[in-house]
Amino acid sequence: MRKDLFIDIETYSSVDIKSCGAYKYIESPDFEILIVGYAFDDEDVVIVDLAQGDELPEEFEEALFNPEIRKHAHNAVFERRSFQRVGYDIPAENWHCTAVKAAYCGLPFSLDEVSKKLDLKDKKLDTGKALIKYFSCPCKPTRTNGMRTRNYPWDAPEQWEMYKEYNRYDVLSEREIYHKLEQYVIPEFERELYILDQAINDRGILVDMELAESAIAVDGIYTNILLQQSKDITGLDNPNSVAQLKTWYGRNYADLVDANLSKKDKEYLATANGQFYDPNNQSMAADPIKMLLKLDAVQMFSELVTVLENRQKLGRSSVKKYYTMINCAMKDKRVRGTFQFYGANRTGRWAGRLVQLQNLSKNHVDNIDLPRELIRKRDWEAVEMMYGDVSDILSQLVRTTFIAPEGKTYCVADFSAIEARVVSWLANEDWRMEVFRGDGKIYEAAGARMFNVPIESITKGSELRAKAKNAELALGYQGSLGAMKRMGGDKMGMSDNEMMHIVKLWRDANKAIVNLWAEIERCAHEAVRYHRRVVGTPRNLIFDCDDTYFTITLPSGHQLFYRNPTFKEKKAGRSMAKLLYYEGIIQETKQWGLIDTYGGKLTENIVQAISRDLIGFAMINLSKAGYDITMHVHDEAIAEVPDDGNSKAWLDGMIKIMSNPPEWASDLPLNAAGFACKYYMKD
Repeated sequence: MRKDLFIDIETYSSVDIKSCGAYKYIESPDFEILIVGYAFDDEDVVIVDLAQGDELPEEFEEALFNPEIRKHAHNAVFERRSFQRVGYDIPAENWHCTAVKAAYCGLPFSLDEVSKKLDLKDKKLDTGKALIKYFSCPCKPTRTNGMRTRNYPWDAPEQWEMYKEYNRYDVLSEREIYHKLEQYVIPEFERELYILDQAINDRGILVDMELAESAIAVDGIYTNILLQQSKDITGLDNPNSVAQLKTWYGRNYADLVDANLSKKDKEYLATANGQFYDPNNQSMAADPIKMLLKLDAVQMFSELVTVLENRQKLGRSSVKKYYTMINCAMKDKRVRGTFQFYGANRTGRWAGRLVQLQNLSKNHVDNIDLPRELIRKRDWEAVEMMYGDVSDILSQLVRTTFIAPEGKTYCVADFSAIEARVVSWLANEDWRMEVFRGDGKIYEAAGARMFNVPIESITKGSELRAKAKNAELALGYQGSLGAMKRMGGDKMGMSDNEMMHIVKLWRDANKAIVNLWAEIERCAHEAVRYHRRVVGTPRNLIFDCDDTYFTITLPSGHQLFYRNPTFKEKKAGRSMAKLLYYEGIIQETKQWGLIDTYGGKLTENIVQAISRDLIGFAMINLSKAGYDITMHVHDEAIAEVPDDGNSKAWLDGMIKIMSNPPEWASDLPLNAAGFACKYYMKD
């Protein structure tokens, strides 16, 4: 009996899939499936030319609806939604995604990239991009093409045959990926979570279109005012241009500012100017401008301050999210496909797509309702008069553009200090576990322990609490001076020596966590060096290695994959250290290459993966309890619930579910908090 059906399709739609997303692309009235390629098990690939009149074979239609036959596709949501659009509504639980399987195994998502990394026999053909552009996208009407707005098979028969061959190779590639990774089994929990992810993406998020359109209109007016103001001062054609603005500043103000500075401030200015004039910094990042504006000598020149502040306001990228929302919103005003399951290799965290919910600006205005309604009315003058910076308010309002529908309200809840709890649990750091079983005030407790003072003296807003918080956020994964600086330790006024002293104090106070880093590194090195299974004492983590992967199995059964591990020597200070390397996507360059890792970094991967498993476990239970999840961001879940006067009961139920750990972490002290609202915001 046939068990597996491998599918790939080619389609047409006038909607731009890159800017609007697959869901809106498929919703388009002119969407159609042009070619279907499929193969059962290890049988030959069958190509169905729907664009030229072929019909889907009966064997294929029967297999689609047969739950006993697994449907495989690369980025299977596209095939699933496409077939649903033309009348074949196959549940997500019947689909298996080779892109997700590749990501689970530490490989890239793209079919082309996976084909290369696995060195497939039947690689994806390189002709695809040109053929997709020719047949699957609209074309410009010209005299030479008969003024048509799209190309059909009969317009280029030879190219059409190439398109069908391209489709055939995609099916072959998918099948070969499936077989090459077949020995690495995705746990049932991951399958359940994938199915839930598909339901969340299908549900989508309702957008307040009126607010989004008003925000765009206000942004347009305000941008023109700021640009004109800066043009009048500078005489530049485009004061928003990085190159022009740097030249203007250097010609008119650099020497004047420098002449009015103390020796200490001159060193500070050198750092700011170093970033400001850095030829690699073409984005005019906010940091150097902030640094310049902090100088009293800069404040002496009001026109310079105005131009720099205007550039800050014009540089806010979050306003672009309003345009994305409108571009991606479907007929029912919902944006769909905003979450990529297993978007982060190893940890399994979701990645953002389209609107990028993972990096929304926080709202910090006390009564966000007021500016929200003023922007809706396009009363930017009142916003400027009350808040000063209209662009900042527009950034704060982005998340409030996501709204609950009529008859519903949002319940928003998130875990409290989830990574700090997980790393304490893994290391079995007793004093921290007691804090989390109690009031959970880890910054206060850490400050008291580090600085050897009564906990009552570590109060909100106090200097010691701020330093303890900086240490807690920076040092849990073997960070040192650099980590302290990345968390803003130097901006708090701490010297390098003081920050290094705090590193020592934190490590002395958290000896079990320091030992955790060392043990995880020891277990990893032993597993890779001897290609054997090693069970660690931290919660029985299992380290193993075969000819292709070094893996870490978490208490949930979720495995972290590190491809082609090897040891290489790397200079560490004055000596050489043997570090563990693996192949993966380098975050800074987004290119495939060798990445080094060590105890603290592996600890971070493990903690973030466990934290992700905990929010996944909570979301599965929330869904079973009737919560319609529309969004989730790291440790936060947002669900639509009935607006029936019982929002407190719904919220209490949500918090209770999220605070209940899975069996594999029964002694992990979880805590969650939240609120109910009509639109998404930060409480």
